[in-house]
Amino acid sequence: MSQLLSNNIASFNTTNNINLTVTDDQPNILAWLSPLDPRLRHQDIRDRRVEGVGEWLLQTEEFRGWHAGGGGDEPNDAVLFCYGDPGVGKTYIR
Repeated sequence: MSQLLSNNIASFNTTNNINLTVTDDQPNILAWLSPLDPRLRHQDIRDRRVEGVGEWLLQTEEFRGWHAGGGGDEPNDAVLFCYGDPGVGKTYIR
């Protein structure tokens, strides 16, 4: 059995000789990997927002408690997770 283990362990010893060259195609490769332009999407959403959308959320006791944090000297590391079905307006809440 020990002979079998030693043979298997030896089979995992590999060298990582990867020759990677960055070329002038980097912008094209990045565009292919992520065709979305987050800056343009953000600007589009900002332009389509309507003033006061989601204001009700900011007035709830739950939000105010979350926003105020734990108080005291402890840092507030809480995360607000806003969930809902697609198309209900989460993206447009300021």
